[in-house]
Amino acid sequence: MSAALSLQKSIRARLVSKAVITDTVPASSILDRHQTPAPDPSIIIGEAQTVDEGDDLQRRSFRVYSTLHVWVKEPSLTGANALSGLIVDAVLGGRFPERDGWQCVDQFVSSTRLIRDPDGETSHGIVTVEALMRRAS
Repeated sequence: MSAALSLQKSIRARLVSKAVITDTVPASSILDRHQTPAPDPSIIIGEAQTVDEGDDLQRRSFRVYSTLHVWVKEPSLTGANALSGLIVDAVLGGRFPERDGWQCVDQFVSSTRLIRDPDGETSHGIVTVEALMRRAS
């Protein structure tokens, strides 16, 4: 399994375990999918990038960037902003457990962007989670 997929599973598990998030976004709307439109509200697990950390010759450490997309139909950016903040709190809520042969050595939110969708009705939050992943074996 890839480091990115391991991180994706950990992020989703963390988000669906937080009632403060699922009170706003049902667990069934926190997902990885391509289909549009996204459910309202929703957190879509999006793109990922994995980069060799270059700290050992055994190639066990990788920096993973995972993008989450927040979608809320609303007249402002308030709901998407609040939900993005809840995601930040969840990601910072303790180290992700070892999963599928990968240890998460560190994780944090490296950026959050809020934009207005061109449809004029939807707010879009873009949250980038950055993690240092290391092979457990």
